[in-house]
Amino acid sequence: MSAGSVAVVVPVDIGVPSWDLYELSIPCTVFGKPQPDLADPWYELRLCGIGEPPQEGQGSPVADNGLALRTRYGLDDLVNADTVIVPSVPDPCVEDGRPMPPALITALRRAYDAGARMVSLCTGAFALAEAGLLDGRRATAHWMHTAQLAERYPKVHVDDSVLYVDDGDVLTSAGLTAGLDLCLHLVRRDLGAHVANQLARRMVVPAHRPGGQAQFIDLSVPATDDQGLGPVLEWARARLDQPLTVEDLARRAAMSPRTFYRRLQAATGTTPLQWLLSQRLGRAQGLLESTDLPIDKVGELSGLGTANNLRHHFLKQIGVSPSDYRRAFPRTG
Repeated sequence: MSAGSVAVVVPVDIGVPSWDLYELSIPCTVFGKPQPDLADPWYELRLCGIGEPPQEGQGSPVADNGLALRTRYGLDDLVNADTVIVPSVPDPCVEDGRPMPPALITALRRAYDAGARMVSLCTGAFALAEAGLLDGRRATAHWMHTAQLAERYPKVHVDDSVLYVDDGDVLTSAGLTAGLDLCLHLVRRDLGAHVANQLARRMVVPAHRPGGQAQFIDLSVPATDDQGLGPVLEWARARLDQPLTVEDLARRAAMSPRTFYRRLQAATGTTPLQWLLSQRLGRAQGLLESTDLPIDKVGELSGLGTANNLRHHFLKQIGVSPSDYRRAFPRTG
């Protein structure tokens, strides 16, 4: 087992917004601090900058936020690393379609061709996808951006339900703390479970978290332009603990079941029964987060029935048991 060199991309020429520093700090914390009692040698960390840092007063995000970064290494040092990590890409490249820095895309392709293991955290997946490294592969990103990733790069098999995807020589993670999950997974692959577990203990984090990012996705009512459906959906949400059928909803909306089915699917992208299940799961999540009610009572009030039925749907749709979900979102008051 070997640690090797880890090159982390730092876009110093267009700036690292303060809210992206978390993703940047994760690989620095995991791979940058030697742990000689766990493994010697440890990883060799390289922060590889793109371009030159902007100067104060140029109106850049870095200058405006009072944050400027300079790195010792550049893209040439990224190309010959054992592992390359893209922590994130600037928001305009995700939200506004601004082109990725061409030099970065070229360097990522060269590094992959040279045999590097390629890794993205959060929106860093957009850079790997732009370089063509995710084509035909399963990949993930923060759930708030997976729809954009799938639309922009249709050759990528995007999975928004997992914390990270290990596809051998290319690995991707969801946002924020999921990046830490993936970095610890890399340590586990490289240096073994004992080293990864001890490192996780020192960082006061779980060595492995159950479930995926499906447990964090907002299950609220999807936006709809069909205002005629609003009242019946609100009526149904107020009665999730009661038996409800498509016929009940259609009758309330003064439509035939077939018309109601078609209109709801067009407005929300889901079927009536799928919509009801999503709303009941959302109700159960809220009860688990905000109350100490027994699991069977949560199932009853959410309309999911018995504790066993609640557990079945949670495991299938959210990826964790109701008890694990409650532990992940403890009450604060």
